[in-house]
Amino acid sequence: MKLVIIDTNCANLTSVKFAFERLGITPIISDDKEVILSADKVVLPGVGTAEFAMNELSKKGLIDIVRQIKVPLLGICLGMQLLGEYSLEGQNAKIDTLNLIANTTHKLEVGELPLPHMGWNKLYFDDVNHPLFKDINNGDFVYFVHSYRMAVGANTLATCKYGEKFSAIVGQGNYFGMQFHPEKSGKVGLQLLKNFVENI
Repeated sequence: MKLVIIDTNCANLTSVKFAFERLGITPIISDDKEVILSADKVVLPGVGTAEFAMNELSKKGLIDIVRQIKVPLLGICLGMQLLGEYSLEGQNAKIDTLNLIANTTHKLEVGELPLPHMGWNKLYFDDVNHPLFKDINNGDFVYFVHSYRMAVGANTLATCKYGEKFSAIVGQGNYFGMQFHPEKSGKVGLQLLKNFVENI
């Protein structure tokens, strides 16, 4: 099993790497195109803004590389949002993203609740037989830190609610995304990563 974590210059790569090591997997952190395209599984982590992340991917020549990936890819937090069509961040500027999942990223509508949405919240899913949810229960808690979200749509696999219901996990083809941080979500997060590696 060759698992590659894409070095985006905008993620806590160490914590993601450590989570997989706890599962007995030694991931490779790389921005080398050949290494990425030879992987069995790919992880695209990210924190910060979509604009910065897309600029970093562009500088590294990785935008088309990510679009060429045919094996399962998991985007984490901002990495999930990058898989969509575009993001509305900053001054409501439209940032074109990777356009691999038919969904878009908008600011969370939370009313009087504080942003970012930070801390533990519940995960809900309908397809209990989906391989990603083996040994995961509806209502299990995972750890979020975000102010933007993908809406609930046809590619939503799991939801969460903070002010509004939003996509917590998405999947389309070989591309998957988790809005929360599985690497910071304890046993539930590790199980989700294990399911991605073993069942997807």
